[in-house]
Amino acid sequence: MRHARAFWTLSAGCGELRDEALAEPGPDAVRVRARTSGISRGTESLVFLGRVPPSQHAAMRCPFQQGEFPGPVKYGYASVGVVEAGPEALLGQRVFCLHPHQDRYVVPADAVVPLPDAVSDARAVLAANMETAINGLWDAAPRIGDRIAVVGAGVVGSLVAALAARIPGTRVELVDPDARRASLAERLGCGFALPAQAASDADLVVHASGHPEGLVTALGLAGFEATVLELSWYGDRAVSLPLGEAFHARRLQLRSSQVGAVATAQRARWTHRRRMALALELLADPVFDVLLTGESPFESLPETLARLARSPDGALCHVVTYP
Repeated sequence: MRHARAFWTLSAGCGELRDEALAEPGPDAVRVRARTSGISRGTESLVFLGRVPPSQHAAMRCPFQQGEFPGPVKYGYASVGVVEAGPEALLGQRVFCLHPHQDRYVVPADAVVPLPDAVSDARAVLAANMETAINGLWDAAPRIGDRIAVVGAGVVGSLVAALAARIPGTRVELVDPDARRASLAERLGCGFALPAQAASDADLVVHASGHPEGLVTALGLAGFEATVLELSWYGDRAVSLPLGEAFHARRLQLRSSQVGAVATAQRARWTHRRRMALALELLADPVFDVLLTGESPFESLPETLARLARSPDGALCHVVTYP
């Protein structure tokens, strides 16, 4: 029996690394040695701070979660590693897996997706966020030439804006209260605006800030009969919206998108695995390295996650490295 170390959230704001036994993989399983993992700061901060409402405990489970909310729980879904044992076709391959932060783990072979050669270990941790962005744009259905506002220049919002900007004729504006995000938007091929200066009358608005105020901004930017797509998740917070004012007069459509189910328009033909392979393929573009804003060793993860949850100070995707 081998041993592994994994990060566990014990209670609100408190986590630790734990040793655990690791069985040998069976004929249809692999053992992966982690090289990097990514902190999905928005969702993982809510989990770390104990803010997953009881009604969402089942819906919020990640594929290889252990324990229960609010804790102790092992949570996370952005791991990159090398296959050490398993089917011969996968031996030695770099792979992505929706696994919590852990230095070695055993999973079914079909739970790992090989990385394209052009995607680095660090950039590959963005795959789960890229998958969310893809699914969100499938739900939003942008059209050639659309004026698109993306409110919230976090990782998911920035990925949505970057992909939308590649649609011919679109005018994409990334909206965020942090003026430092202007250079990020430029790198991603988008415009940028502070909320008070953002262009109105958008054909499509995607909200991904994680803050109720951002959703209010999103509603205000939408043009007549436009769609406002909500990608944020608020945990246990109640959200108050101005659904009087011009909401009905402009006949706005407010809809949600969540990555757990493949978008309706694609569901008949796309599996989760095919969608993940597309996410990794799109990450071959090195421009997405701009979303990697920090790196620290696995051993310091309890302190790192506590700091990011308490005071993110503009952090985007933080990369965890493994010895």
